[in-house]
Amino acid sequence: MHDTPTAPRPDLDLLGELERKVLWLATWMIHNANHLRETGDGLKVGGHQASSASMATILTALYLAVLRPEDRVAVKPHASPVFHAIQYLLGRQTREKLENFRGFGGAQSYPSRTKDTDGVDFSTGSVGLGVAQTLFSSLTQDYLRARGWGGDGPEGRMVALLGDAEMDEGNIFEALMEGWKHGLRNTWWVVDYNRQSLDAVVREGLWSRLEATFRNFGWDVVVLRHGTLQRAAFAEPGGERLRDWIEACPNPLYSALTFQGGAAWRRRLLDDLGDQGEVSALIGRRSDEELAALMGNLAGHDLPMLLDAFEAARGHDRPTCFIAYTIKGSGLPLAGHKDNHAGLMNPEQMERFRRGMRVREGHEWDRFEGLDAPPARLERFLADVPFARREALPAAPAVPVPAALAVPIAASMSTQAGFGLLMHEIAKGETALAARIVTASPDVTVSTNLGAWVNRRGLFAKEEMADLFRKERIPSTFNWTFSPSGQHMELGIAEMNLFTMLSALGLAHDTFGERLLPVGTLYDPFIERALDAMNYACYQGARFIVVATPSGTTLAPEGGAHQSIRTPLIGLAQDGLDSFEPAYVDELAVILRHALARMQEPEGASAYLRLSTRVVEQPRRAMTPALAADILAGGYWMREPGPNPSVVIAYAGTLAPEAIEAVGLMAEDRRDVGLLAVTSADRLHAGWTAAQRAREGGEAAESHAERLLAPLPPHCRLVTVLDGHPATLSWLGSVHGHRARALGVERFGQTGTIAELRRHYGIDAQGIAAAAQAVAPGRPIRHLRVAW
Repeated sequence: MHDTPTAPRPDLDLLGELERKVLWLATWMIHNANHLRETGDGLKVGGHQASSASMATILTALYLAVLRPEDRVAVKPHASPVFHAIQYLLGRQTREKLENFRGFGGAQSYPSRTKDTDGVDFSTGSVGLGVAQTLFSSLTQDYLRARGWGGDGPEGRMVALLGDAEMDEGNIFEALMEGWKHGLRNTWWVVDYNRQSLDAVVREGLWSRLEATFRNFGWDVVVLRHGTLQRAAFAEPGGERLRDWIEACPNPLYSALTFQGGAAWRRRLLDDLGDQGEVSALIGRRSDEELAALMGNLAGHDLPMLLDAFEAARGHDRPTCFIAYTIKGSGLPLAGHKDNHAGLMNPEQMERFRRGMRVREGHEWDRFEGLDAPPARLERFLADVPFARREALPAAPAVPVPAALAVPIAASMSTQAGFGLLMHEIAKGETALAARIVTASPDVTVSTNLGAWVNRRGLFAKEEMADLFRKERIPSTFNWTFSPSGQHMELGIAEMNLFTMLSALGLAHDTFGERLLPVGTLYDPFIERALDAMNYACYQGARFIVVATPSGTTLAPEGGAHQSIRTPLIGLAQDGLDSFEPAYVDELAVILRHALARMQEPEGASAYLRLSTRVVEQPRRAMTPALAADILAGGYWMREPGPNPSVVIAYAGTLAPEAIEAVGLMAEDRRDVGLLAVTSADRLHAGWTAAQRAREGGEAAESHAERLLAPLPPHCRLVTVLDGHPATLSWLGSVHGHRARALGVERFGQTGTIAELRRHYGIDAQGIAAAAQAVAPGRPIRHLRVAW
């Protein structure tokens, strides 16, 4: 284990001063956005003052004392104002961004890698996902270190700051299982245990359930409950009874008394504990204000307690969960109220808070306004903060990608099989490309044709584990050997984990300065199980390739739950993700090669390849530069239309044979019929909308879709067809105003053969020809089945 030496304890007085300033700035930032800044639309801006207040001390301790430059943090979404306030004090955030918090171009509502400018490590807009990201980032760090990549400096801690209600998110527990299997290290999760969620106070005893869960997965658990004031009181005569009362106090009662203040605490404590002796004396020695401070002195608001706990955990690399008791809204008039999650301090409350913080009107944004310490001392303190010494990592160099990927193409094969062969060909070479690819799959490695890759490149584990079947000389197609040199991450059946793993691997160039090229595989129907994690990965700017296969009705015998319908629409709509659905393996080779290069470009994107197990006859043709360019742009003419076409068929994916057969059925009557191969509805549509925007801005622009369809006369009709939702291609008729009929799958399927299901949905050759006959009537076609 590599680590930095323990730093000397920071000046607690100065750290306490800055903690107050962090709370002020975070609270004022939200107040300014909701009460002072003109929005124009009258909508509540929001900002979670109470949720920010409960984390102010924890974030202050971490960012201004504990974190080192190599550490990476996922900040609780609702603590975004606290994060931005700290970065402002460190000179990493501007006043203009704070004043425009939750405004256009300002500091973001929730920490964002791609939208914020003050060094967010992991986006945390969707609760729970940033938490799991730290776990998989730690596994990524181990993967890099096992290869000697990432330098010989100290290993970083991957730190998640989360609210206790976030622990309701199932993906967190799925991630815990994967962390245990892979020997997780160097991960801290700090739970803001304020015992309040969005709507209510959390159930009693939650912390004990959390503690047991983490310990069962091999984590250390540090429960931070009582602050130094409480601990001192417990040492007084009668203190043990006070401690017992606090630890037995129901969460709702503790919250209510906190909101009511010192007088309410006194009444309740005397009613429950008053003995006219030691306990009564303990309570009587304190004023109402002092009693409220004592009862609110939970460890999550106590800097010395937090610093001791965090520094102790730096002495080892075991994953550690800190359960830090806090009060939601601590330090604010909203403290403890069960409705405070989205509550906002009104102007009168803010004025009282301003006076308490000694902030003069007009000086609200001054960095050291209202603090007792001299500004020069504070500046020196901030300049010495270890985290502030973080420097930008050098740009990770691009991995060379060959001009073309070699692949042996059989006369008939599926795109899924072609993918397996392409990966195997890459695996056979000792190239930088082969070395930097890392694959992952949720227990479907073999059935998605990654087996050959894994046989050559092995599975990753920090310790050697031989394939027992191979060791015992039992015949097996696959060599399942684990080692630190392996390049495949075998995951359990949890698609959320797959995409979070891809996100972590796909950010290695930014997080650790080392480029990885992650490729993940899963069944296309189950991509919908992980949409939140996939969207999160794209929002962060992570770069990966996801290969989803088998897809659509090619899973005919499996039944409707396994036959994907909406996934082409997901690929069309998802930002940061280029979606492709090739019909042929030579198309796939072009697309995969492009995706490996594009994911490394500064303005690049991830890729989603929708593949199939359906075996189709492969075309015998040369892959010219022009054809490759058309494939990547989204489509090409498989059969160019004649001079006066009445109908054009546009297909995507493995409906190519049906589309070709349908054209054959119509060819006798419609000699000019055209056949358009759509390799990416996503790229076609994106190019079309971009060209329209450019023209609206006064630029000359023409999209690939417009060029392809420009030769068609106005009376020509389009029939679009794919093994998915018909809306994916239905927009093609709008490009030049051609009437269109969109075919596809709109309802859950059933078991059967591919032929039966395609006939059922009207997407077989007869159905396509019948649709063409309906939109562009011609001579009756012999043997055409009309009642489809």
